Amino acid sequence: MKRLFGMMAMTMLVIKSDAQDPSFSQFFASPLNINPALTAHINADWRAISNFRDQWLGPASPYATATASFDAKLFQKKIPGVEEGNIAGGGIMFMYDKAMGGVVKSSYASADFSYRVKLTKGPVIHRLGAGFGTIFGHRRINFSGVDFEEQFTGYGFNTNLPHGETSLSNMKPYFSVSTGLLYSITAEKWNVDIGGAMFHVNRPKQTFLKDERQYLPIRYVGHANFEAFISDNAVLNINTIYQHQLKAQYYSFGAALGYFLPSNPDMMLSAGAWYWSKNAVIPYFGFAYKDFQLGLSYDATISKLNDAANKPNTYEVSLILRGRNKPSYVIPCPWK
Repeated sequence: MKRLFGMMAMTMLVIKSDAQDPSFSQFFASPLNINPALTAHINADWRAISNFRDQWLGPASPYATATASFDAKLFQKKIPGVEEGNIAGGGIMFMYDKAMGGVVKSSYASADFSYRVKLTKGPVIHRLGAGFGTIFGHRRINFSGVDFEEQFTGYGFNTNLPHGETSLSNMKPYFSVSTGLLYSITAEKWNVDIGGAMFHVNRPKQTFLKDERQYLPIRYVGHANFEAFISDNAVLNINTIYQHQLKAQYYSFGAALGYFLPSNPDMMLSAGAWYWSKNAVIPYFGFAYKDFQLGLSYDATISKLNDAANKPNTYEVSLILRGRNKPSYVIPCPWK
C-alpha cells in the first residue's frame, strides 16, 4: 500500500470528511440515493438495484463505491383493470465507500418510506408524493495504512512507533434524516417527474479530530425526468440533477434512446450520454430483457485531471431487477 506522510494524510482526511456524499454518474439508476420520495416509484411491485463505481483509477489511489437497495409498494390492492390510487412504499439501501487505497472506509444503511397521492383522474394522472428516510453511517481510518513523520527511523517507517497525534480518533457512528417531495405526471405514452430532497437535515457531528464544530453538511438535491415513446419501438429518456453540499456542487444532464428489437419485443438496447459539470462526458450503454436491466458507463474526463501522465479512469455498472405478480415487459425508464 502506498505510504503517505502524516500531515498530508490528515489534510486529505479532513477534506474528505467535509466533502459531498458519494455520487454516481448513473444517478438515474440510484433513486434511493437521490430522493426518499422516489422509494417504490416503479412500474412493478418491487425493485432491487446494485451499483458499483470505480473512480480515478490511474493517477491516484482509487475511490470505490458500491450500493445494494430494495424497495416495494406497500398495502396495494391488486384488482384487475383498476388503476392504482394512492401509493405507499418502503425501501432499504446499503452503501460502502473506500478512499485513499482503503485507508478511509465508510458504510451506510438507510430506511425510506414514501407516500404518493393521486390528484386527478383520466388519461393524464397527476400525483404528489413525499418521502422520509433515516440514515446510519460510520466512517473509519486504518491508521496502520498511514505513515507519520514521527515514525520515520532513517531507513523507513516503523508503524509500531507512536505517531504523536493524540487528537486522532476513529469517527463515531452517526444518525441522520432525509426528506423529499416528488411531482409526477403520467400519460399513456409519456411521463414527467420533478423532485427535490434534503439529506442530513439534522446535521450530525462527524470528525476525526474531535472537533465539536465539524458537522455533516446538508445535501440539497433537485432532479427532473422526462420519458416518451417516439415510435412503437423507440423510447426517449431525458433527465437532469443538481446537488449542493457545503462548497461542493455539481449538475448533470443527458439523454438516452432505447430501442425494442422487433424480433424480440422483450429485449431493449439503449445508448446515450450525460454531461457532468466541467468534469466529464459520460457515454452510457444499456441492455434490458423483461424486468432485468444492465447499465454501463465511463467517465471521459474533461477537467485538468485529464492532463495527468496517468489518465484517470472511472467506470460504473448498474443492475436493476423488477418483480411483479404477473410476467411483465421491458420497463425502459431507469427511474422506475
